Amino acid sequence: MNDAQLLRYSRHILIDEIGIEGQQALLDAHVLVIGAGGLGSPAAMYLASAGVGKLTLVDDDTVDLTNLQRQIAHTTARVGQPKVLSARETLHNINPDIVITALQERVDEMRLAELVLSVTVVLDCSDNFATRHAVNRVCVAQQVPLVSGAVIRFDGQVSVFDPRTGTQPCYCCLFPQDQVFTDEACSTMGVFAPLVGVVGAMQAAEALKLIMGVGESLAGRLLLLDGLRMEWSSMRVARDPGCAVCGQD
Repeated sequence: MNDAQLLRYSRHILIDEIGIEGQQALLDAHVLVIGAGGLGSPAAMYLASAGVGKLTLVDDDTVDLTNLQRQIAHTTARVGQPKVLSARETLHNINPDIVITALQERVDEMRLAELVLSVTVVLDCSDNFATRHAVNRVCVAQQVPLVSGAVIRFDGQVSVFDPRTGTQPCYCCLFPQDQVFTDEACSTMGVFAPLVGVVGAMQAAEALKLIMGVGESLAGRLLLLDGLRMEWSSMRVARDPGCAVCGQD
């Protein structure tokens, strides 16, 4: 780290559990963020400010006026622009020293497999079960930790699925891919704006902890947030030995 980086990240370096070694791990890391909307905005902004050296943002959508109520990486002036380009501009304004790759595309499983090959952690900030399951399958296959979040109306959830442990569940253990789940869109159900900030920030926090190897991750636990009562609840999630993705043959 140079003198400017030592100053920029000094409040991290002062923390005993992080120090120079932990901050250097962040600078050396590469994080893939799937989705540059409500969750992806705060998550990517905190990852950038914390000094994650490489960020890859993936989203095929453009900025819409209805996004601005909660998707804080975007501005009114950027309505109509690709979300990944808008987010990249925001992140570079926060931290011009990091490398940001913006991919305006809807990735399939084959493309995901290519992208995950080079990353340290994946953040799933998408809004549909098909993408979540595809990301999970690739992360399990390539043994890359996955931080998953979701928010609808006043309800949020966040968890970590870390296949490197060999004992913790994957996303499919919790939401089996052969079951039918209804994708509840913000456009029809609505979403309380601050909750995507809360959950997205927690996704960033879990990703940073995983990269630095500090603390205890949410692997094996699902945190649920009731935004009306502002109460968190935690439930243990066990690995399913019959899981179609991570189960034992």
